[in-house]
Amino acid sequence: MILKPLHPAITGPLSGQRILVVDDAEEDRILLSDFLVRQGARLYIGRDGQDGYRKAQTIRPDVILMDIRMPVYDGLTSCRLLKANPITRAIPLIFLSAATAVEERISGLTAGAVDYITKPFDFEEVRLRLCIHLRSRSHEDLPPSENTATYITPGSNTFDVVLFQAARRLMLEKLDQTLSLTALASAVGTNARRLSTAFKNCVGVTVFDFLREERMKEARRLLSDTTLDIGAIALALGYSNTANFSTAFRDRFGMPPSQFRR
Repeated sequence: MILKPLHPAITGPLSGQRILVVDDAEEDRILLSDFLVRQGARLYIGRDGQDGYRKAQTIRPDVILMDIRMPVYDGLTSCRLLKANPITRAIPLIFLSAATAVEERISGLTAGAVDYITKPFDFEEVRLRLCIHLRSRSHEDLPPSENTATYITPGSNTFDVVLFQAARRLMLEKLDQTLSLTALASAVGTNARRLSTAFKNCVGVTVFDFLREERMKEARRLLSDTTLDIGAIALALGYSNTANFSTAFRDRFGMPPSQFRR
């Protein structure tokens, strides 16, 4: 059987992206699918964890949004199978679940998910997280000489791309600093309003939404892959003290960095 997507009605920041939504709750599927189709995404549906696992192998979507508490295979089981399968292991998976306990969040991230959004979800948060992870995947899958075009939303004009890339490079080089929007714009030869427009057009999020997500991604990497103490990581990512960093990390991932590292 050929799996056909729900086609987008209009273009948007997620235009053309293949998104597999796996959820046994029909109402949640309908609400999320309607929103994402209006954002320009190509939608596929899985009705439980086993259905989602099978369809992911056939479709090879750009990203998977998956509930945790489902029949047949629960979300954790399906995620582990997807990450163990060479065909699907590189597909970013975001859990979107009413399971809010810290232990359940840890289980989800440990199973291989890149993110965790709690129900009832905010549509704008879902859109922002999808934009970030889809752009990050495009960037990481290609060598440096080939990544520029695929990192950017199709249809972005050349000057938007130039401004975005220049500002992004500067921010990533200086994650320990927080430039004002005016200063960042000046450093890449434009004004604050024009730079904000470039980020919206290229990646669908604001400059500081993008910076915050990049910092949190780097925080998670440093906590997982290094022995740096939490205070040193906080300073390296531009936080004035460990408490502020811990609060930001907990708001983003649902647990403090000390618990994530354990």
